[in-house]
Amino acid sequence: MPTLSIVNFNIVCATLGGFITLFGLVSYLLKEKFYLSEALISTLAGLLFSPHATNLIRPLEFANNNEVDLETITLYFTRLVLGVQLVLAGVQLPSKYLWREAKSLSLLLGPGMCVMWISTSLLVWALVPNISFLFALAVGASVTPTDPVLSNSIVKGKFADKNISPPLQKIIIAESGANDGLGYPFLFLALYLIKYTGDHGQGTQGGAGHAMGLWFYDTWVYVIILSVVYGAVVGWIAKELLHWAEERHYVDRESFLVFAITLALFIVGTVGMIGSDDVLACFIAGNVFTWDDWFRLETMDDSLQPTIDMLLNVSIFMWFGAVCPWHQFVANNVVPIYRLIPLGILVLLLRRLPMVLAFHKKIPQIEEIRHAFFVGFFGPIGVSAIFYLYVSREFLRGIQVNGEQREDAARLSEILNVVIWFLTACSIFVHGLSIPLGKLGFYLPRTISTAISTERISASQSMARTEDTDTRPQLSATDNRSFMRPFGSRHTTRERDEVSSSTSWVPRSIARVGQHILNDIRQPAEKVVRGGDKLPRNQNDANKDRSSDSSSSPPRRSSGRPEISAPTDARLIGHAINDPPEPPEPAEDADGPRINITNPVNSPTDTRATSPERPGGSHPSAPASRDVSTSRQRTIRFPDDPQTATPKAQRSLVVDGQR
Repeated sequence: MPTLSIVNFNIVCATLGGFITLFGLVSYLLKEKFYLSEALISTLAGLLFSPHATNLIRPLEFANNNEVDLETITLYFTRLVLGVQLVLAGVQLPSKYLWREAKSLSLLLGPGMCVMWISTSLLVWALVPNISFLFALAVGASVTPTDPVLSNSIVKGKFADKNISPPLQKIIIAESGANDGLGYPFLFLALYLIKYTGDHGQGTQGGAGHAMGLWFYDTWVYVIILSVVYGAVVGWIAKELLHWAEERHYVDRESFLVFAITLALFIVGTVGMIGSDDVLACFIAGNVFTWDDWFRLETMDDSLQPTIDMLLNVSIFMWFGAVCPWHQFVANNVVPIYRLIPLGILVLLLRRLPMVLAFHKKIPQIEEIRHAFFVGFFGPIGVSAIFYLYVSREFLRGIQVNGEQREDAARLSEILNVVIWFLTACSIFVHGLSIPLGKLGFYLPRTISTAISTERISASQSMARTEDTDTRPQLSATDNRSFMRPFGSRHTTRERDEVSSSTSWVPRSIARVGQHILNDIRQPAEKVVRGGDKLPRNQNDANKDRSSDSSSSPPRRSSGRPEISAPTDARLIGHAINDPPEPPEPAEDADGPRINITNPVNSPTDTRATSPERPGGSHPSAPASRDVSTSRQRTIRFPDDPQTATPKAQRSLVVDGQR
């Protein structure tokens, strides 16, 4: 008998697959039209499916209801995502980029990271109650690196292509990739000092001297330098092996495209086994792997790497939305919510922006002050901060006294969990909404102001032109309604309302505006077929136009949207033209080239439509002959005219005097 199997694996597959499928249907609309980052949308989806809402995804059950196992799963997940992302980030950079831009990168990764670390630590020390400066240094070090995952969402897409120059995009990618691995020295300086000097050094031996020795040897030599050397060697060997296999046609296209991703998995596993910095090793290996730019150029037009990138981004941020301790932001024992909110605001504003503004003149890629503001503000806190959070908590669990975690280590672990998760959530939401809110704040006031100004100008011009309405014949309401039917129901509805309201009391200004609209519509010769020029009202105006055209300079070529002028020897729909003028010369128009469509003046009279108002169908002022090669025209037949037999060869289109 069939039974339901509602287990966590089935639920996770259905939820993750369903969300990515639905998100993919509107992904271009959300990311390229509304400028919403996939990290923000995925985090909200994870929160929606988490135990805090619908309870579809229950992360704690995946870890057998063990908090430590859940943190370990999250740590390994972040390692995997960072390893793949940083190899892809290194592959994106041009040939020998780290060597050629060593000056700019050394400024951002040296003094820049130090300033970010100290400024963040000072803010944490000031706003978190009952915290030592060493604790604040540990918290500040965890959020010092800029996140490469969120940075990729900022420097990619339509907004980045329009507003961020390619050199600036590359320096942001390089910095965010390199400073992830370089966060270890800042973090472990504080952790080693806390372990060997905090709480009078209980459970440890050696004091501050032993802590500094471990920091120099263990962190700088074994973690940083070894990872750089290992990543460079593995990246170079992988490049040479791929060259060798490709020259002999040993590798197929699929394996060639996935080579960088498998290289990232190999480095994460091997460096993790020796206990070094796998994050920094992946970035160095990715850049050395494309040292000659060969692999980058070969895979530039391929979509496999961006696809894997998108899948990892969506998955990791959905997981973050599900495992984030949202309830602890309000109810915790370390920092109240009224201190957390200003801490998040000040960290986003002062953590990175002052440093970039101070150093931007020495960085060639930051050409303008607005670029400095952009680089200074968009220094996101994301996956790398969570990675360092759980690295720190794993280290602090090893500081024990009599088999129990030491009291100061337990308190620091709780502070790290609350503050870093809150700062990460703030960065995801603020940086994810900054561009769409900035666009809205830029365009909305201009749109409202333009609409109001246009309405006022239109009303003032309409009132000014009503001074000569007494010399024009007036039409009754019935005539107006019947007269406007050929122009469509859009005008008919508006005019009916105004005509019907004219029988009742209305203010004089409104009556003048309405009368002006009626008079404008009543003049058929002033109707514009498409564009901005009006036809002359009578023959005198036509003569004036021709005389002015003859004395003026030759007509300029137009550009933009086409415009169709009125026909020379025909009539408007439903109205007669007694003395049609010569067709106006095409003029410059911001909307585009105008297309003059006229009747052929030299065609036989028996092939031309005979107008009921003009027997014979010919005009005495029409020229006897005209060079057809210089004025190609086509005949216009109206619905109420008799059928004609105009040959197709006589119909042509004039665009600035050319076919």
